[in-house]
Amino acid sequence: MTLLRLFFEFAKVGLFAVGGGLATIPFLQDIGARTGWFTDTDLTTMIAVSESTPGPMGVNMATYVGFQTAGLPGAVLATLGLITPSIIVIIIIAGFLQKFRQSKTVDAVFSGLRPASTALIASAGLSVAAAVFLSVGGLEEHTLSIHWPAVILALAVFLCMRHKKLKKLHPIVFIALAAVAGAVFQF
Repeated sequence: MTLLRLFFEFAKVGLFAVGGGLATIPFLQDIGARTGWFTDTDLTTMIAVSESTPGPMGVNMATYVGFQTAGLPGAVLATLGLITPSIIVIIIIAGFLQKFRQSKTVDAVFSGLRPASTALIASAGLSVAAAVFLSVGGLEEHTLSIHWPAVILALAVFLCMRHKKLKKLHPIVFIALAAVAGAVFQF
């Protein structure tokens, strides 16, 4: 039953998360809250690892959640669940694309999808920022505290990226430095 649920939960994500990997994050937060398969902290770790590894972020996260939940069969079914709606939609659209290529209705639909996709990505960014920069704690978990090492590191990265010489470095350098910083500061 878990395998079917993995497939269908990620099929819903694949169907509605228009805009790429970051647009999947609000849906993944919902899955984690409803199923208990992972926590918000686990999700931030999945995002970091998925962004650092080759392949699409959404696929990487679906594979990870599936594997953690139900081993190799779970990884395969969660990944298939995520990509199946896209494959079906692409097959359907490919058949009609030439006929509706100049349609004003199709243009209007895609114009409406752009802001929705932007909102999903913005929501994901704010959720990740809140999870990284703020800590919930205290009596009955009603207090927020700022995670200062993360704030300082983010400011340092922002200031460093203003220098043109650093912008020319290969992205793997930044990934390696972030891994070292994470190990040293244990975020």
